[in-house]
Amino acid sequence: MKLRGCGTALVTPFKADSSVDEEALRALVAWQVESGIDFLVPCGTTGETPTLSHDEWLRVIDVTIESAAGRLPIVAGATSNSTRDAVEKVKEVAAHPGVDAILTASPYYNKPTQEGQYRHFKSIAEAVSKPLILYNVPGRTGANIEPATLARLAEVPNIMGVKEASGNMSQIAEVCHAVPETFLVFSGDDAVTLPVVAVGGVGIISVAANEIPREMTEMTQAALNNDWETARRLHRKYFPLMQANFIESNPLPVKAVLAMMGKMQEVYRLPLLPMKRDTRSRLQRIATEVGVISKPVAPAAEAVEFYIYENWHAGPHKAVLHRASCGQCNSGRGRPSGHDANHARWHGPYATLAEARSASQTMAGVLIRSECKCI
Repeated sequence: MKLRGCGTALVTPFKADSSVDEEALRALVAWQVESGIDFLVPCGTTGETPTLSHDEWLRVIDVTIESAAGRLPIVAGATSNSTRDAVEKVKEVAAHPGVDAILTASPYYNKPTQEGQYRHFKSIAEAVSKPLILYNVPGRTGANIEPATLARLAEVPNIMGVKEASGNMSQIAEVCHAVPETFLVFSGDDAVTLPVVAVGGVGIISVAANEIPREMTEMTQAALNNDWETARRLHRKYFPLMQANFIESNPLPVKAVLAMMGKMQEVYRLPLLPMKRDTRSRLQRIATEVGVISKPVAPAAEAVEFYIYENWHAGPHKAVLHRASCGQCNSGRGRPSGHDANHARWHGPYATLAEARSASQTMAGVLIRSECKCI
C-alpha cells in the first residue's frame, strides 16, 4: 500500500438521540469515494472519538470499511494516553479486515518526555504488523513530537509516517529533512497543505475534505504533480473555508456546514455544544461565498393585515389605523384591548392599507382620523 494525496479525517454523524447515524455515515463515505478522495481516516479527532464507546468506535470503522468496499485505503484511528491500552486498541483494530493502516496520536494529558513518546510508539509498532501513521497535534495533546524523535521513530519497522499538525512550518521542514524520503509526512492542517508538500510532504489528512473532497484532492494532487498554478488557484478559492473550520473547536464548524449541505444532522456529544449564533452566521456566509451551499432563500413575507381602532371614551370619536403587527394592538394581533366595549370598538381586519384607509373615511360620525407610527 502506498499512501499519498488527500485523506479525509471523517466526522462521525449522530442522530437526534445522539446515537451513531450509520445511514448518514454510509452516505458520506460513498460520496467521498465517488468524489475521488485518496483515502479515509475514521475515528480521528474530527470523528469525536473520545465520546465514542468501545463498541461504537469499532462499529464506525467497520461501517466505513463496508461502505468503501475496498475502493481506497482505510487508515483507522486508535489512540490512548496509556501505552498498555493503546497497544491493545491498535491490536484490536489491526485485526479487522479492511484496515490498511492505523493513525495513533501522542499520549494526551500525561505530557511525556521525548523518550517517553519514543517508547510509547515503539511499543505499539512492535505489537502489530499493520503500518502506523503517528499523529503530532500538540495543541490537543500537550506534547510535541520533535524532529529528532521522529527521525528515531522512522527507523522502527511498521512506522511509516506522521500527520504533522504542530502548526510550525519550520519544524515541519526540519522533519522532512530529518526523516528518510520513504517516511511519509502528511499535513495536519488544510491551510498549510501546499507549503508542506513544497518541503517534501506527501499530502494532507484533511478536515475540509469532509465538505469539499473533490476540490481538496485536486489541489493536493496538483501540488504533488508540480502543477502549482492549479494548486494555488484552488487554495485561494477554498482557503476561507479551510480557516473557517477552526473558528470554533473542530469538528463544530465542519459538522455545521455538512448539516447546511444536507449531509447529516448537526448533532454533537457533550462536552461539545452547537456553535454560537454569530459564528454560525459567519460560517454560513463563507460556505455560501465559496459555493459549498446555495444562498439561503429569503423567507416569504408574511401577509399584512390592518385594523381600525375607534375610540370615543374621552370626547369626539377618534379612529386610529394600525398594522396587525403593531405592538400597541394587543401584543401585535391588531386588536386593542383594555377598553370598555361601550366606549371603543375595533374594525377589521382589512387586507390592504388602501382598503383600511377607505373604510376609515366612510365611518359615520368619526371626527378625528389618524394613523399609528406602525403604518
